[in-house]
Amino acid sequence: MTKQTVLGRVTQLAKANINALLDGAEDPQKMLDQLIRDYSNNIAEAEQAVAATIGNLRMMEQDHKEDVEAASEWGGKALAASKKGDELRAAGSAAEADKFDNLAKVALGRQLSSEKGAKDAEPTIAAQSEVVGKLKSGLDQMKSKLVELQSKRDQLVARAKTAQAQNQMMDAARNINVLDPTSELSRFEEKVRREEAKALGKQELADSSLDAQFEQLEGLGDTAEIEARLAALKTSA
Repeated sequence: MTKQTVLGRVTQLAKANINALLDGAEDPQKMLDQLIRDYSNNIAEAEQAVAATIGNLRMMEQDHKEDVEAASEWGGKALAASKKGDELRAAGSAAEADKFDNLAKVALGRQLSSEKGAKDAEPTIAAQSEVVGKLKSGLDQMKSKLVELQSKRDQLVARAKTAQAQNQMMDAARNINVLDPTSELSRFEEKVRREEAKALGKQELADSSLDAQFEQLEGLGDTAEIEARLAALKTSA
């Protein structure tokens, strides 16, 4: 994966409008679960690519540092060889002096090469540093977006559970309404009342029949008394 591709994907994901995505989703919870998985995978993938990009930048910075140090070191060697050549020439050893002057030239050539390498690397290092900064910023935004996704997912699940519980409660209240005369409880109460009324009717009927029987017994007692008195009159006569 190239750094341009990583940067493009990181930027796109970091700028994603979660609310707009949810508005167009048939099942927001499933979509959030999928988005969380995608974000987690993309973050892990982007982290590896960014780490590699940072590693390359640090290598270039190290190479640049070594070129700068080498340029300084070769400059010092060139200066030392040139001084030695001047000393030998002053002492009348022209051949030896030329030898050290040639060494100074070689050192100066190495110094120039190192300086050129360092200078050529600076624009690339600057550009790479800018890319790394954007990648780090994008990753931070992606991680914040992931936290937002997880929070929205948790809120959505909690709201769904609350709504489900409310619906169940309302359904239960509709199924058992003690104030509704057509409810099962009211019908059962009416049936009990009818049974109680029937029992009262039977009791009243039984009481009425018993009174009649006692009246009949009282009437039989009077007849017996009359017959007894008649018999006594006949006997006395």
